[in-house]
Amino acid sequence: MASVSFHDIKKAYGKVEVLHGLGFDIADGEFVVLVGPSGCGKSTLLRMLAGLEEISGGEIKIDGKVVNDLESKDRDIAMVFQSYALYPHMTVRDNMGFSLRLRKADAGATAKRVDEAARILNLDKLLDRFPRELSGGQRQRVAMGRAIVRDPKVFLFDEPLSNLDAKLRVAMRAEIKALHQRLKTTTVYVTHDQIEAMTMADRIVVMHDGIIEQIGTPLELFDRPGNLFVAQFIGSPAMNVFDGKVHGSVVKALGQEWPLPPGLVVAQGASVHFGIRPTDLMLSADGVAAEVVVVEPTGAETELLVEVGGQQVTVVMHGRTDAKPGETVHLTYDTTKAHAFDAANGKRL
Repeated sequence: MASVSFHDIKKAYGKVEVLHGLGFDIADGEFVVLVGPSGCGKSTLLRMLAGLEEISGGEIKIDGKVVNDLESKDRDIAMVFQSYALYPHMTVRDNMGFSLRLRKADAGATAKRVDEAARILNLDKLLDRFPRELSGGQRQRVAMGRAIVRDPKVFLFDEPLSNLDAKLRVAMRAEIKALHQRLKTTTVYVTHDQIEAMTMADRIVVMHDGIIEQIGTPLELFDRPGNLFVAQFIGSPAMNVFDGKVHGSVVKALGQEWPLPPGLVVAQGASVHFGIRPTDLMLSADGVAAEVVVVEPTGAETELLVEVGGQQVTVVMHGRTDAKPGETVHLTYDTTKAHAFDAANGKRL
């Protein structure tokens, strides 16, 4: 295991700069997820850590050692890609042990490590099969097993679940998290899926346009997003955001008055983005009037799309409702869970 450190990392392709001086540290044994929309630079940063991309500026350290000019094979890392990249003519056993055989490792020790990794990943009964005889989830576990066998200082995952169906993604998510809890190897995981990030990470690094927007635990980012981008990116469904002006202790937006969080002092007349998560809105006997547009029952929860002042608002409620499209309902919320952001720069107030 090892710590990882990024200091003032820059990456440019010709005159186009895609990473703008990033810096943060990953503790020994920590599971950190890099998340953000496509094109934000998260995979580029991971590939620079892996030694697959040149570094235009700054330093990357693994276990305190600068690795900028170190070959990928000498960095003691193992990477699992979106593509399984298995050798089709090799059995599961041979695929998992291939990297050790390249190093001319002892055959007995290689077999022992393959067997141990197979046991951890429930692949022990599949060792003599070929990749074509495996399901997508089994192939991904073989790719993970190949990484485990190397016993690296750092695991790198680049969107490893993107090729799997929804049900299998949920199962593999749990398997990867359980694997980390067992092995306690430092892990850097890249995804654009914020649900993956929320459920798996010790800490999340939210990236956007080559910069870091915020770093924190999943619940820190959910409860106290540092800016409007993080607020709307983290959480599913996305946070409802209204543009309005502060008057007294309320925000006037969409033709309604929305009470500010208690204790929050904002200049009178200030323009703000006011946010409420769908799960924090509730139906009540009185409150903000809204017209029901769509009702989406999912069983344990019901998602309502309603309209307030010409803007659509999402409400997620536990249980079920008799509300129907076209009807008027009233909304209320816990003011301690509301969010306000500066209209000029998007920063949290």
